Amino acid sequence: MKFISTRGQAPELCFEDVVLTGLASDGGLYVPATLPQFSAAEIASWRGLSYQELAFKIIAPFVDGEIADENLQAIIAKSYAGFRHQAIAPLVQIGHNEWILELFQGPTLAFKDFALQFLGNLLDFILAKRQQKVVIMGATSGDTGSAAIEGCRYCENVDIFILHPHNRVSDVQRRQMTTVLAPNVFNIALEGNFDDCQNMVKASFADQSFLPEGRQLVAVNSINWARIMAQIVYYFYAGLALGAPDRKTAFAVPTGNFGDIFAGYLASKMGLPIDQLVIGTNSNDILHRCISQNDHSKQPLVHSLSPSMDIMVSSNFERMLFDLYGRDGAAIAQLMEDFKQGNMPLSADALSRARALFSSYKLDDQEMLDVIAEVFAKTEYLLDPHTAIGVQAGRKTRRDPSIPMVCLATAHPAKFPEAIEKSGVGVEPKLPIYMQDLFEREERCAVLEQDIGVVQGYMQGNIRV
Repeated sequence: MKFISTRGQAPELCFEDVVLTGLASDGGLYVPATLPQFSAAEIASWRGLSYQELAFKIIAPFVDGEIADENLQAIIAKSYAGFRHQAIAPLVQIGHNEWILELFQGPTLAFKDFALQFLGNLLDFILAKRQQKVVIMGATSGDTGSAAIEGCRYCENVDIFILHPHNRVSDVQRRQMTTVLAPNVFNIALEGNFDDCQNMVKASFADQSFLPEGRQLVAVNSINWARIMAQIVYYFYAGLALGAPDRKTAFAVPTGNFGDIFAGYLASKMGLPIDQLVIGTNSNDILHRCISQNDHSKQPLVHSLSPSMDIMVSSNFERMLFDLYGRDGAAIAQLMEDFKQGNMPLSADALSRARALFSSYKLDDQEMLDVIAEVFAKTEYLLDPHTAIGVQAGRKTRRDPSIPMVCLATAHPAKFPEAIEKSGVGVEPKLPIYMQDLFEREERCAVLEQDIGVVQGYMQGNIRV
């Protein structure tokens, strides 16, 4: 299988190369030249498969034999061996035809574990085979960083540098990153916001001359195709559990960077019958404004009680636009140039095609807290702030009550104690037993000014020979 850039000017790559590349040389994002297609009969035959078995069925066509089946199966098995629930992604019912897909059963209590445990093991395999060493550089609004570090902390051929906005992630999120004292792990608290971190990562990928000879940057943010690919699996897993392919499913997704919900879009294109995909946003609502009002303009970033969604530039939206504009790379390149000037209205045709599948809804902090309190009062189920946004977005935009609405629970509530306390539910979410000493562990982190020379100099001084 070949992978192409959304901007049309970068060379086609094979699977292993696209995993190691991240951003395309023309600034675009890589997507498959063609998507695998699964028939209803084929999907029906997967009923009863374990999560790991299903993952192999969905991922193997993208790998297209570059990794032998037995090795790919071993990578998948290792990636999900550390999850706390045997179902890996269990479904919990909280209302009539309303479900929570718990994606926080992995080692860092967030949905990012699904992709980053897999990516870490995948990189380890590819790099060992190629006898190559790389440098991972990533930006996080909270959860990506800890999941990436956990996925790569044992990788012999990887040095990993994660940037997070200083004092703008939760204490649990920060400590999950900074208490990993592995020799290949480096945390940078950047004096800025998440978009500043992400912009610095993108600039470093565009000019990698600061790296030692023979090294290259590898992305762990959702610009890396392998992350999106791994996330497709849990849409099929939930759909099958609720009757697919004979029954449609709707999904509500709290999203900032658009990667998680884009995986659902791909699942629908590959054959999973999805009736509706609901985008839930906090006050940083660029995606909601785009879908509801065709307003894709940059606004000042708001710091919220759902910090993992405090994002104004949704990188993966470009992958969706590529499809909405008939896979015209030149058109996407122009759109991205328009967006640099501050706004990027969509064509009438593109917007109509998006609205056929997508709905959207925005919640501010108080509305989100009210949802946590309401759901807990009725069910004693405790939502984290991001999942609460997804739940309410699904309720407010639901098109057909007869179709199951599945909200993706993106994080464990214990990661966001401030929001839970402010919701007034009167309970304190507990960390899992293996993590209860988190606040007693030693931290290691460098606080750096928002200067690319300073950050790259720090990296140069810490990359292992």
